[in-house]
Amino acid sequence: MALPRSEDGLVLMWSGGKDAMLALDVLHSQSPRRVGALLTTVTADEERVTMHGTPLSLVERQADALNLPLHVMRVPPQPPNEVYEARLEAALTPLLENGFSTVVAGDLFLDDVRAYREALIESVGATALFPLWGRDTTWLAQRFSTRGYRAVVTAVDTTQLDSSFVGRTYDDSFLEDLPDAVDPCGEKGAFHTFVSDGPPFAASVPVAETGRDTTGRIHTVRLRATGEEA
Repeated sequence: MALPRSEDGLVLMWSGGKDAMLALDVLHSQSPRRVGALLTTVTADEERVTMHGTPLSLVERQADALNLPLHVMRVPPQPPNEVYEARLEAALTPLLENGFSTVVAGDLFLDDVRAYREALIESVGATALFPLWGRDTTWLAQRFSTRGYRAVVTAVDTTQLDSSFVGRTYDDSFLEDLPDAVDPCGEKGAFHTFVSDGPPFAASVPVAETGRDTTGRIHTVRLRATGEEA
């Protein structure tokens, strides 16, 4: 989808997971401004969303279902800060030229992450917006469920959560089984998700599991769109 000129100036940092989806949901429920584009970051070697492990092809299907243009930023695996910062500036420049002035992010309560992101976004001439900031994460998790969203857990940090949680549906049962020390939104990186359906989607993005990577600290599930060849 071609990048149109923005009316409300909002681009959403889009991982394809629940926090990005909740940021869109909460923002649109409380503001007349509308997100006009998505910006996702993938590793250049595998074309997968950083941290989440979601294939870019699935994120493209989400963008189509949301009827929003997708802008892709490619980075090397585990890039140093200066590389990430240069790539973000390069990615945001054409957006700024098309009237996008505000970058929306789904951060919740990690002050250092917010401060870094804010400084970086402002350094390129944009404003950062955090619609989920400081909100109760139990409330957010419940909102995700009651609003009718569906998601699968794509990655688990096994230093915080058992590997058996990867591949599970993010639902009430998953939340009930979480250890007390793990935030229900996984804000400290305990787990990541992929959203396959919800109210803003014109069509669902059903997925099937093709395998798992259980080497190292982060265990992930490999997904493909239902109907695609593995």
